[in-house]
Amino acid sequence: MLSRLRPLTQISQYYLRLPQVSLTSIKFYSRFSSAHMMAKSDVFRLSDYDCIGFDLDNTLVQYKIQEMVKMEYETLVKFLIETKNYPKCLQDPIDYDFLQKGLILDFAKGNILKLDGAGRIVRASHGTKFMSEDEIEAVYPERRWIVTDEYVANPLETWNGPLAEKMRALLDYFDMSASLIFGRMVDYIDAVRASGEKCDFELWPDILDGLRTMYDRENFRLNKGGYFPEMKANPEKYIHKASADLLKWLQEVSDKKTTFLITGSHVNFANLTATQALGPDWRKYFNFIGCFAKKPGFFTGAKPFVRLDGDLETIALTPDQLELGPIYSQGNWRDMIQLLARHTGKNQPRFLYFGDNIIQDVYTPAKFTKCDTITVCEEMLGEGMKCIEELHQDTILLKSHTWGSYFSHNRKPSFWAELIEKYSKICIPSVETLAKYSFDHEFYTFTESEHKKGFYPEDPVHVE
Repeated sequence: MLSRLRPLTQISQYYLRLPQVSLTSIKFYSRFSSAHMMAKSDVFRLSDYDCIGFDLDNTLVQYKIQEMVKMEYETLVKFLIETKNYPKCLQDPIDYDFLQKGLILDFAKGNILKLDGAGRIVRASHGTKFMSEDEIEAVYPERRWIVTDEYVANPLETWNGPLAEKMRALLDYFDMSASLIFGRMVDYIDAVRASGEKCDFELWPDILDGLRTMYDRENFRLNKGGYFPEMKANPEKYIHKASADLLKWLQEVSDKKTTFLITGSHVNFANLTATQALGPDWRKYFNFIGCFAKKPGFFTGAKPFVRLDGDLETIALTPDQLELGPIYSQGNWRDMIQLLARHTGKNQPRFLYFGDNIIQDVYTPAKFTKCDTITVCEEMLGEGMKCIEELHQDTILLKSHTWGSYFSHNRKPSFWAELIEKYSKICIPSVETLAKYSFDHEFYTFTESEHKKGFYPEDPVHVE
């Protein structure tokens, strides 16, 4: 989670980015690089893989999302009011229906955007006021914006380049509350200026400064920033305990396969959340653990793993110095798979990775490595699935009547659904979904002709 905030650039002290990625030196792989290409089959089995890996936050660790997003919103607003002199109207009750994962902020225009699978802008608001069809066309001719066109063509370009200073995609539950703060502040600025008064804020840089303060890994140790002190004091308020079925399944996976955990969280926060969710012996489920992995750069770059002394990073390590057992920090995919290949005794072991962040955990490993991926998307249960009555306990946050389905718009896939179907084998609402199936169960995967085939246990209600 923590490494999802991008480090400061030379252009602006406020913008955060991950390490530079040279795309010209990276190989692209078909999403069918493993099971489909090798077995010539659209069938997926866990038992076919040699190494199975997991993200931690919102994958193995499930949060009480509404409670956590509320706390994040209040923490960020407190920072803005106390340090940036923002108006207290931001303390109004949260409009959960305005929030949705995956919205895109247009900094210059003060607009918030939703894209379809072709990258067209299908829904938009200026501040929190929704734009009409004609207004969208007037601001974004043919419903296109060059910046989002670049993003759709290659999401990593806006991670590192100048386009990152023009837009931000809010990819997960750690930053999704920023859209409401951004929208409300645009409303406030417009109202003040309409009255003839001057009103200037460094809006997105200020918000990003607040996010950086909240999630700065040093603030866990220092007990600062608002977010970490609250999580440390009340972990049970924000984190679900894993079910006995999930723990039993994890143990089965660990017994049968080489397992690894790659998380963006620093080791101290990872230990807090994993202990609360999986138990104090959580490390037993994984042969290899990497923390503060700067995804997506972890999958494309060459940053070395760093040895830890407790919570503190010490020295960088060569691939030959890595071993199973210790927890490492930072690192890269190439060095890790060399170690795991030696452990399996295979020249080309097959890798599978579970994650929730569509860009960091699904798109990047599937496109730039030979690793297959599984998307964990709680919106499946939040919006509802066909033939299943159960709904997510945080449906009030996960189902937006304002923006429409996370998966579609007017019966056509959203941008995020398009990426899920193109780059993951299957999509599930939680890892526990797979605990209900045998380890050798055959799942039908997403294919180019059957896009909805890979949703389990059932299709989302808004997928045609």
